[in-house]
Parts: sequence; C-alpha cells; structure tokens
Amino acid sequence: MQDKDLINKIINNDRDAFRIFVDKYQNMVFNVCYNFLNNRFDADDITQEVFIEVYNKANTFKFESKISTWIYRIATNKSLNHIRKMKKEKLLKSIDSFFSPDDEKSIDIIDNRNKIAHEELEHDEMRDILHQALNKLPKNQNTAFKLHKFENLAYKDIADIMELSLSAVESLIHRAGKNLRKKLSNYYYS
Repeated sequence: MQDKDLINKIINNDRDAFRIFVDKYQNMVFNVCYNFLNNRFDADDITQEVFIEVYNKANTFKFESKISTWIYRIATNKSLNHIRKMKKEKLLKSIDSFFSPDDEKSIDIIDNRNKIAHEELEHDEMRDILHQALNKLPKNQNTAFKLHKFENLAYKDIADIMELSLSAVESLIHRAGKNLRKKLSNYYYS
C-alpha cells in the first residue's frame, strides 16, 4: 500500500492502515529519536509521541514533501523538545536538592550512581564521548550533523526537514565536523 493511501486511510480512522504505517516507519523514527536522546527508554517514549502526532495530524499533511521528511521533522522536533524539557527538570531538581534535607541528597546520589552504572553497561565509552561532544555543538549544527551522519540523509532532505536552504545545511554540517574535530582532538591525539 502506498504512503498516500495509508495517510488517507489514517485520516478516516482506519486503525489497520495506521498499524501498517507504524510498522513501516517505526525503526526509522526510533533511530532518529535514539540518536538525539542516547537513551532507549526516552527514545521509545518519544517514538510513541511521534506516531500519536502523525495519527492526530495526518489530515494536515499536504503531500508537498516526502512523508519520511515530515516524520523526520516531527521526530527531530519532539526529541529536541524532550532534551529541553529534561534540562529544565534537571535544573529544577538541582535547585530543589539545594533546599532539601541531606537524606534526600544521599538517595539522589545513590540513584544517580545506579543510573550511571546502568548507562555505562549500555554504552561504550567512545559513544558517550562522541555524544557529549555532539551535545556541546550549537543546536542546528547538532541536528544537521546527526541527520546526515546517523540517519544518512542527503543534504536536500535535511534542508527540507530543518526548513533551511541547501547551502545553510552544507555550512552547518561542515562547521559541526570542524567543531567536533576540535572537541575530540584530546581523545584521538593524546
């Protein structure tokens, strides 16, 4: 079944068409989310949110771009929004912990140690270093670089997703690579 037919059936609340659509794009969406979030649980949650939005807003898709471009844009935006939300929550927790009793701080430290141990098992050291360096890049450089290198998208597709010109995307990816080389030079040349 063609994507256009699936979207039209989804608009008409055809749940079978939606299941087919999810099956077709689920791995792609999860990978996009995971590459931004670097956490399987968060990527699963955001993947679900992406498909809920696709279902709820299928009638807004105008077929002016590829469906995959539309889905990439939703997944990218939801992932970036999640990162912003987590940063705010982390800041609020640190402020709260400053004013809370020491008992709660010790529980937070234990929880953080357990989380760190779990994450260390899940990710190897180089992947963590790379993601830390990527997360220090400006937002647009980070997004363009991840879409190109991790999702293997062409510059034109990235330009469509990010709603930028082709030359802007080329520049972002070039600058991201240059900045990453600087940030990672300590690990590769020491």
